[in-house]
Amino acid sequence: MTSESDVLEGICEAARRLHARNLLAAGDGNLSVRMADGRVAITPSGVAKARLSPKDMAYLALDGSVLSGRPSSERFMHLTIYGACPEARCVVHAHPPTAIAWTVARPELHELPSEALPELILSAGRIPIVPYAQPGTEAMGRSLEPFLPGARLLLLARHGAVCWGEDLEEACMGLERLEHIAQILKAAVELGGICAMDASELDVLRAARIKLGPRIR
Repeated sequence: MTSESDVLEGICEAARRLHARNLLAAGDGNLSVRMADGRVAITPSGVAKARLSPKDMAYLALDGSVLSGRPSSERFMHLTIYGACPEARCVVHAHPPTAIAWTVARPELHELPSEALPELILSAGRIPIVPYAQPGTEAMGRSLEPFLPGARLLLLARHGAVCWGEDLEEACMGLERLEHIAQILKAAVELGGICAMDASELDVLRAARIKLGPRIR
């Protein structure tokens, strides 16, 4: 069984990983883990993720009560996900630059274009775009509700992205995958446009995704 100290160090390591990949800057973003006793360990408000240590962590009850520390103002997103998704053990919110840029440049989109890349379909199925809500508010948490528990990886209009998983690796991989896909799609647009695959191939890929299960890969 993983010790609490190992869990907290895992959060710090994940934060450093996301910072190194330019998915987090300064004090942006937040990570949380639902502990075995039901508490939620969450990164604190205003602390640079590259310098995070286990002693910095804050703790919440699932009803939103602050147990200790100064939890991230984005805690409502985390609590909404834990409340709606029994399988969620970890939640990671970051600011992947290219992915966010899609929501700024193409506000009419309801999801990232998924019919051109087999990797997107097989790894995530689809990536919905959650309508804008003011960051750090309860409204931001409520804006996720229509997409849960079906979607594990969500792009937040003009704000960032959030991924929940059954472990930290799944949640972090989802955000890395999102930014990589966003960069490929951007390059395709710059080179002439996004070309969808044939309908028959899309059917095969979507069936394969169902067989693979809901985890982000």
